[in-house]
Amino acid sequence: MRSPLPFLMATLFLDAVGIGLVYPVMPDLIASIGGGAIGGAALWGGVLATVYAAMQFLCAPVLGALSDRFGRRPVLLASLAVMALDYLGSALAPSMGVLVALRVVAGVAAATHATCNAAMADVTAPEDRARAFGLLGAAFLSGFILGPVLGGLLGEIGPRAPFWAAAALAAANLAFGAVALPETVTDATRRPFDLSRANPVGSMRAVAGLRGVGPLLLILFLFDLGYISYVAIWSFWGKAAFGWTPWEIGLSLAAFGVAAAWSQAQGLGLYLRWFGERGTILFGLWTSVLWFVVFALLPPTPLGGWIALLLCPLSSLAEVTVPVLQSRISRLAPPDAQGEAQGVVASVRSAAQVVGPLAMTGVFAWGASVPGGHLLGAPYLLGALLTLPCIHLFRRTPEPPAATA
Repeated sequence: MRSPLPFLMATLFLDAVGIGLVYPVMPDLIASIGGGAIGGAALWGGVLATVYAAMQFLCAPVLGALSDRFGRRPVLLASLAVMALDYLGSALAPSMGVLVALRVVAGVAAATHATCNAAMADVTAPEDRARAFGLLGAAFLSGFILGPVLGGLLGEIGPRAPFWAAAALAAANLAFGAVALPETVTDATRRPFDLSRANPVGSMRAVAGLRGVGPLLLILFLFDLGYISYVAIWSFWGKAAFGWTPWEIGLSLAAFGVAAAWSQAQGLGLYLRWFGERGTILFGLWTSVLWFVVFALLPPTPLGGWIALLLCPLSSLAEVTVPVLQSRISRLAPPDAQGEAQGVVASVRSAAQVVGPLAMTGVFAWGASVPGGHLLGAPYLLGALLTLPCIHLFRRTPEPPAATA
């Protein structure tokens, strides 16, 4: 069987390019179709992120179970087709209602990350999965090098131009997958579709019941809940605190992408060798807390903006946390349940994304209403407070044994 790695990396890279393309223009697009001023636009951005995550929370376990039964290939290709149509519809959306509806559809079919991880687990030895997931994470983050820069440039044409480009990229990736993606599920690892487990409650109960997995899922949820502060408010924070243009927002995201891609592709191997798996997770958690506090305390001045741009790449060091946690969870799941396990990981992360964007944008809107702008970074302080319990919980988590099939 030919390796699925080239297509999996290409898929996540182009996914990130598509996402990065639209981030710099979201404040202007939302405002142009009735989203209001910066505080209102940020709240609408939180709504869009929340409905997408809510549908992914509900549907990711179903898609994971379907990929365990019917294979990774059909699930991935169907997801890419829906993604292309979603970007196309967003480019034409006349109102916030239509944009919200499109996010619902996109969330239903958002299986690319979980299914790519499951396909990688299918063909990778358990002891090598941390680095394998790091490669996929690096491919995704590398897309942030190109995507925000292109989005910032295309945003000068108009807020809808990046969506047309993202639709074209998703369609091209679908064509590539149709000819290049092999099936990684074999008869030995294929299992029947069980409706009682193909839902968030059933699948989480099954996977969390595996020895040592429950605390890791809770850590993943809390960590993502805090980390969402970057995704949810970065564009709005840069615009409100420092007067950043779409180009400057894109530049900051690209700088983050360069450093984060290095962290997962190269740095992760170094950290694992220096600190071990356990130490690498603690390293990622502590550095996350550090940068949350630093960004929260930056003054809303041009100097603060320059400092944020310079420090943004260093904040990517925390990106090593998630692939190592994913590797632990994958190693504890049996071979015929990798799709389910990665579906649960996606569902847990989506649960954080249901709550996180509205919470973070709500805190940001409150901070934006306070004169002086000194509380615009309040969501980052909330992120630090959510991450600190992860450190305590993980330090109390013993080294678990690997599961057998």
